[in-house]
Amino acid sequence: MSIAANPQLKSAEEVKSERIYAQWGLTDQEFKIIENEMGRLPNYTETGLFSAMWSEHASYKKSKPILKTFWSKNERVLQGPGEGAGILDIGDGQAVVFKAESHNHPSQVEPYQGAATGVGGILRDIFSMGAQPIAVLDSLRFSEIKNEQTKSLIDGVIDGIAGYGNAIGIPTVGGDVAFDDAYEGNLLCNVMSIGLLDHQDTIKVGQAHGKDNSVIYVGAKTGRDGINGATFASTEFSSQEESQRSAVQVGDPFMEKLVMDATIKAVREMPEAVIAIQDMGAAGILSSSSEMGEKGGSGIWLDLDKVPVREKGMIPYELMLSESQERMLLVVAQGREKGVIDLYRDAGLDAVVIGKVTDDSRYRLSFQGETVADLDIKLLTKAPSYKLPSKLPVHIKKASQQQYQPKISNPLQIIMQILSQPTISSKKFFYRHFDSMVRTDTVVKPGGDAAVIRIRGTKKALSLTTDVNGRYVYLDPYRGGQMAIAEAARNVVSTGVLPIGITDCLNFGNPDNQEVYYESEQSVAGINNFAKQLNTPVVSGNVSLYNETDNRAIYPTPMIGMVGLIRDNRKITTINFKKNGDLIYLIGSTGNDFNGSEIQKLQTGKISGKLFDFDADAELNNQKLILTAIEAGLLKSAHDLSEGGLIVALLESAFETSFAFDANLKLDDAQLFAETNGRFIVTVEQEKEPVFEKMAGDQAELIGRVTDRNHFQIKTDQSSFSIDKEEATKTWKNSIANLME
Repeated sequence: MSIAANPQLKSAEEVKSERIYAQWGLTDQEFKIIENEMGRLPNYTETGLFSAMWSEHASYKKSKPILKTFWSKNERVLQGPGEGAGILDIGDGQAVVFKAESHNHPSQVEPYQGAATGVGGILRDIFSMGAQPIAVLDSLRFSEIKNEQTKSLIDGVIDGIAGYGNAIGIPTVGGDVAFDDAYEGNLLCNVMSIGLLDHQDTIKVGQAHGKDNSVIYVGAKTGRDGINGATFASTEFSSQEESQRSAVQVGDPFMEKLVMDATIKAVREMPEAVIAIQDMGAAGILSSSSEMGEKGGSGIWLDLDKVPVREKGMIPYELMLSESQERMLLVVAQGREKGVIDLYRDAGLDAVVIGKVTDDSRYRLSFQGETVADLDIKLLTKAPSYKLPSKLPVHIKKASQQQYQPKISNPLQIIMQILSQPTISSKKFFYRHFDSMVRTDTVVKPGGDAAVIRIRGTKKALSLTTDVNGRYVYLDPYRGGQMAIAEAARNVVSTGVLPIGITDCLNFGNPDNQEVYYESEQSVAGINNFAKQLNTPVVSGNVSLYNETDNRAIYPTPMIGMVGLIRDNRKITTINFKKNGDLIYLIGSTGNDFNGSEIQKLQTGKISGKLFDFDADAELNNQKLILTAIEAGLLKSAHDLSEGGLIVALLESAFETSFAFDANLKLDDAQLFAETNGRFIVTVEQEKEPVFEKMAGDQAELIGRVTDRNHFQIKTDQSSFSIDKEEATKTWKNSIANLME
């Protein structure tokens, strides 16, 4: 069987002599491995296949040794890492399916389409498992809002998320947004999606089985958008080079809705016919087909002349590495093809048999009657794995052991300045663009600690959040990793919901930098440590490396997406104060913890020093108290403390209500802004005070009461002052809008 050569393309010898493989991201050593294992030179098409499949974005070759350390199994796990999404049992024959993905590079280059296709891609990961998507969250990082370019990037990303999610009819219910110049030139756009699945509906995985079963292409036609986007996502940016807009895909949410509905219908109505499904994500037809074949212990043969195209003259390299959106690949039992194809065609979609499963572990491509690729499928899909060297970053080695001491001569003035910081202020300017109520299952909308979605036909609900503070991780990767998962858990617990599992987006710089590799290694170790203590396995996730511009990396930002389960949705709790006269308690003690804090950044323009301590036992005990008190019906509201500290949490609990508060705090003025982990603000009805205090013991301190006045009254060990509610609310609500407009 000959390997066809297109005279318009470079020959195999030219690919080697001109080092074309290096332009596509393969190293000299990797190319040598390929040549030796094949016993010949790869041709132009084959080299392109390896460049995509051996890219970091597709193969995780530099992060795999770290990822293998994740704890991913407990009594709930039905599907862990390695498939389109993770799956957890939530009882009553039901399961929750969830995953997070990054679309950082595409969103930096083409913000609208980058963010929109990020939403589309993560939704396909969910329904490729046979699940119905029910919600989307987004975790975003931008540079400070100080120029038109940043404003344009922010507008584009927000519009892209809203445009896609609203059109397809899946609610965007939450997420998190933060701002820091560490993300200048390399924003982060991480998207998480959640779906539901009944156990009676067969869980679908991307594993091709059965000789002569058919490989069926469904969805949109293939074009030249996103060619070799996996390699693009595995390189860093340079301000001196033109951005690769051709590597960014174009999304169509209306087409995706058709694909989603038809795929879910196929799985539920023809479970025995549909053997496997995989989204055509990074590396398009190539990754979906080769990964399904390898995971199923099979080979794959594809006839590229059968691939539906929307552009003329596409060559095999383009057909295989295109990342055109809204496409899926199915493996269907031989003889059952017509029913599946008719189902998709009835929805107005392309559905075509483009190949078959083989039993020879080869990956073969035919084009215009010739074989254009013939590879060992395991060689193609199993890139070399690199355990890279790491070293303690210089800024940590030289960090001051002392905690920063804020300078507070006028606490009221500082409070108003903190409220105006975009990381602290209301994000309503962004989430007002998102339809959070479509499907009518959203119980807690954006703006709280975590979103809550009810599960129809039951009393159960799911709590959903995304969290990480990159500043903490930068100062101490291990402890910062622990704090990322702890904050996510506090947000879920504040709604009265038990955390049950996590997904992640591990966003870092260039892993060849030993300090960056140290950050990724240690932060994952910290996440893993606390995940075990919480009993929240890591069941899915994504790695995004090379997030840097001109050799300046972002803060290490391992985003945690967490899911929680509550069995009685009548117990769901929100952050808002509920009634005049309710008692306000602080759960947890406050230390002088300021390195990496919002007030340090405000007053010095940077973050520095040794990160403050993380008390895992106190964190777990305080979370347990909140859940127990909510279950007992003792709490009217609950809100976790995070960026900005105690004063910010108190004010946020009152801003969206008709109430204010009087607070008498046994703290100094600076400790109003301390960011000690493990703390909550809760309110309790006066008549339940004895029962609550007996339950809480020394974990809770009465610090004030809810009022119906128009100002907040605060007394500390150093000062006494009031804050005009209308003025503070206006500052908090309008700061981002003022900066953007």
